[in-house]
Amino acid sequence: MEVTLLGTGDTTGTPTPGCECGTCQRARELGVERSRYSVHVTNEETGESLLVDASPDFRYQFLTQEVPLPDAMVISHIHFDHLDGLGNAYRLFEDLPVHAANEVDPKTGESVADTIRGKYDYLDRITVHDHAPFETVRSCGFDLTLVPVDHPPLVCYGLAIEKGDTKLSLTGDTSYAIPDRSKEVLSDPDLLLADAIVPASLCEDHPIGGRHHDPEGVPRTFGTKHMTREGALSLAEELDAERTRLVHLAHFYPPEEAFEEPLAVDGERYGI
Repeated sequence: MEVTLLGTGDTTGTPTPGCECGTCQRARELGVERSRYSVHVTNEETGESLLVDASPDFRYQFLTQEVPLPDAMVISHIHFDHLDGLGNAYRLFEDLPVHAANEVDPKTGESVADTIRGKYDYLDRITVHDHAPFETVRSCGFDLTLVPVDHPPLVCYGLAIEKGDTKLSLTGDTSYAIPDRSKEVLSDPDLLLADAIVPASLCEDHPIGGRHHDPEGVPRTFGTKHMTREGALSLAEELDAERTRLVHLAHFYPPEEAFEEPLAVDGERYGI
């Protein structure tokens, strides 16, 4: 499979519009971007491709990256930076399968699949397919398994994409508190894409600080919703990932750290 990181940023992206912070300025100097999160995966044997999450930057991403429009999508959760790009499907597709979890969210009273179906009821060329967490389904020649992670207050899912002995694991938006059963599904990936919104040092600036501290006292969760860089790297070690790229990155990284390995930028491609 060929994996293209279309969007590696958080909800505002980097550079953030109107922001003159050192990291946004450095991104402009380097000519790199972190648009809102989205991952494109191509099955080189069948020529089919899968899109994980529909970034609001969908149009821009597909105009600037040399990847085909997807044959199917998976949506991890309903926050706008992962879902609202689906409106771009209007007039672009004849029939687009959209895969999402069927688990009812106590916060919204409906599943991710239900929310997509209701919000985009005018898109008669998309078909929403409901799946139970941990159910493995086939799409684009891949085996897909959505797994619950921890992104309060909404349900959110990580994803394992497998083809033969090859595995791509995506944590989705999550704190470090991923359930053990989900970790089992995500374990031993050839490539791990892990949420790492900020470095642990910035937890002191969060109103509730950090959580899930490691034995040295370093927080692996920033607030309640996202892993720190250090948390994502701890998870990668725990999952025994062969290769790790950190994604869903905020522009709050200090400029001297913001573009260091293994922090990803848009346009990276990996053959696994």
